Amino acid sequence: MRWNWEQPDWPQFHWDRARLQQAEERFLFRSGVFAGTVKHLGPDEQEQLTIEAMGLEALTTSEIEGELLDRASVQSSLRRQLGLVCDERRVRPSEQGIAAMMIDLYRTYSDALTEETMFGWHRMVTMGRADLRDIGCYRTASEAMQVVSGALVAPKVHFEAPPSARVLVEMAGFVAWFNRTAPGGPEPLPAVTRAGLAHLYFESIHPFEDGNGRIGRAIAEKALAQSAGLPTLTALAATILIHRHEYYRDLAAANRSNDVNAWLCWFGGIVLEAQNRTEAEVEFLLNKAKLLDGLRGRINPRQEKAVLRMLREGLSGFRGGLSAANHMTITGASPATATRDLADLVEKGALVRVGQLRHARYLLGIGVRRVEAVRIAENGELREEGASGASTGDTRREV
Repeated sequence: MRWNWEQPDWPQFHWDRARLQQAEERFLFRSGVFAGTVKHLGPDEQEQLTIEAMGLEALTTSEIEGELLDRASVQSSLRRQLGLVCDERRVRPSEQGIAAMMIDLYRTYSDALTEETMFGWHRMVTMGRADLRDIGCYRTASEAMQVVSGALVAPKVHFEAPPSARVLVEMAGFVAWFNRTAPGGPEPLPAVTRAGLAHLYFESIHPFEDGNGRIGRAIAEKALAQSAGLPTLTALAATILIHRHEYYRDLAAANRSNDVNAWLCWFGGIVLEAQNRTEAEVEFLLNKAKLLDGLRGRINPRQEKAVLRMLREGLSGFRGGLSAANHMTITGASPATATRDLADLVEKGALVRVGQLRHARYLLGIGVRRVEAVRIAENGELREEGASGASTGDTRREV
């Protein structure tokens, strides 16, 4: 018996609830803080947060699967489908489809999970695909559903899912379990635990011909949102992407046993790190409004153009920081004028300079510490204490 679904105790997962207690408490506390903070955002900032958060998840959940989408097109599709002002750019079916799934998840997070919900998501994430036989339904192929790597002549099998003939029964059990363990259900589970188990349970069945990863992560997001009592906008996929190697490794290990302590501890660390990213985005938006108010009437049109361009990059900002050459390209300023503009923006607190002379780079002066912490996290260097004292930057998380 090689796989978890072949074990006699499947799908009875085993874990130590005490090891997740601190992570569960931190998640719920920070969700409450997030909800309170968002109330201080104006309508425009709330709209921007929603678009940025959903757009980021759409891009990153696709990138985890090796599909690179255009950020502007995804955001344009989100705005169009939400009935907001948007441009008229052409959006590819793949970008339109993943945007549609994110919007449906956002709007219906509190609803019970149904097969029809997942079938709809599958049609969305496979929009424009002509190479699949089973779209909007469970897989039916007689061939084994395997996750493999390596050469075709000697592939390495990382996981094999239950045969297609078992999928209907397995998924009926999964849907019943998900709704039974929801807040207010007869057997409620804590937020992080339920989301981690839901993702593992779904991925172990691998019910669709393709798109299982994206739908499985959406289900985890749904579980977190239901426990928080609001759309969490948690950067779950964005954080998983940063730790993609660990994600695949730990998920593969969890597919071999129904003892899921290691998986849930890793997943809990990811959720808390994702919350940190989302909180940083809200902080950025709050500080952005203050910055623009403070600069109004105090900077010239060139400087305003450069600052607004940097703000459009959002929390991540310019990779490596804004240089004088960037400023010249954006504004058309001469080298001497660019130097004066940038020095003045530093003096007014709009920018912070790092480095000297030709190595000088400029960061937005708002939330620099938090923004830089998130950038460092993307390089695997963030050292934030986890719930049990382990670092979220470690190769294996413990919470």
